[in-house]
Amino acid sequence: MNSEGKRPMRTTVGIIGAGPAGLLLARLLHNAGIDSVVLESRDRAYVEHRQRAGILEQGTVDVLRVAGAGERMDREGLRHDGIELRFDKKRHRVDFPALTGGRSVMVYAQTEVCKDLIALQLKEGGPLLFEAEALAVEGADTDSPRVRFRYEGSEDVLECDYVVGCDGFWGVSRGAIPAELTRVFERTYPFGWLGILADVAPSHDELVYARHDRGFALLSMRSPSVSRLYLQVPEGTDAEAWSDEAIWAELERRFETADGWRLERGPVTQKSVTPMRSYVHEPMRHGRLFLAGDAAHIVPPTGAKGLNLAVGDVVTFARALTHERETGSAELLDAYSATCLRRVWQAERFSYDMTTLLHRAPDATPFEDRLQLARLERIAGARAAETDLAEGYTGFPFG
Repeated sequence: MNSEGKRPMRTTVGIIGAGPAGLLLARLLHNAGIDSVVLESRDRAYVEHRQRAGILEQGTVDVLRVAGAGERMDREGLRHDGIELRFDKKRHRVDFPALTGGRSVMVYAQTEVCKDLIALQLKEGGPLLFEAEALAVEGADTDSPRVRFRYEGSEDVLECDYVVGCDGFWGVSRGAIPAELTRVFERTYPFGWLGILADVAPSHDELVYARHDRGFALLSMRSPSVSRLYLQVPEGTDAEAWSDEAIWAELERRFETADGWRLERGPVTQKSVTPMRSYVHEPMRHGRLFLAGDAAHIVPPTGAKGLNLAVGDVVTFARALTHERETGSAELLDAYSATCLRRVWQAERFSYDMTTLLHRAPDATPFEDRLQLARLERIAGARAAETDLAEGYTGFPFG
């Protein structure tokens, strides 16, 4: 009994966090006949409107379809078969299917993925508790870990066989791994992304990554009528210090091409600055506590890897737990951290490469500028280099 005399909740897998990782894991476990409880500190409206990633790798698209969460994605998402690189006022398209044996990506916002998975969980799955704040993970190194959480004004306990922390960088899960057992690898960048949402049709039908002497720019989209655009800005920039006019003018400068391509303008509905960092926490497992997504790793957004890495983590865990249930062998569970980290480090490498390829450091020298241009020319002129980018962008295999 807990302090108020209530019997603790009990489940096989306690999931902390109802972002795409936690919600997808609950769905995968449900489909495998394994019960779970999801605890989310925020309310449903916040989770369904939290603007984050928008590019789904081929593997993520495939998993959502198999999980039964792909119907609206396939109807409303935008399949993209390539990206465009811009540099020196030149344009080069990278053709994903031609270089990767048919793989592509899908533009479908994280908010929409969460809406789809929440609807499925509430209709078919186990308990999903919003405004349930996880306070601590206890007994991670025992056979019966527990999650203490606050819900509807009182403290409760969730008893589990396993706990999966999908609660992001600021959540409680990572702190339950003893500091003496951990290693942290990180890098911060001296710039961020000033991002806007604008009510205007995208000016190009695929994403455009532009390297410019004034800094990086990205043309993306959320739908056929909503554009998402980004500018490289100094670290610590206040988004409100940029007027809409100044943003559009700078975007036009950085996207400029020799063939007269035009950027269409529209009303700006949202404006924010995203910091840039790389972070990896090792190990991703301690006893019966498993970390997934931003709780274990963060990548700069240049490579579109954050959400997709989280999907890889929970797919790996669900496969491992299903294997243990079917065979009695904990081999895959024991290998969880090493299996995930192989993919994580490849994604970190790819995201770092994309970031250093396209962003101009504040102290960049003319030599470094020429190296960037040489790297881009190599991608545009050598199929092997172009294939490496396409394979990384469309995603590394799960497991």
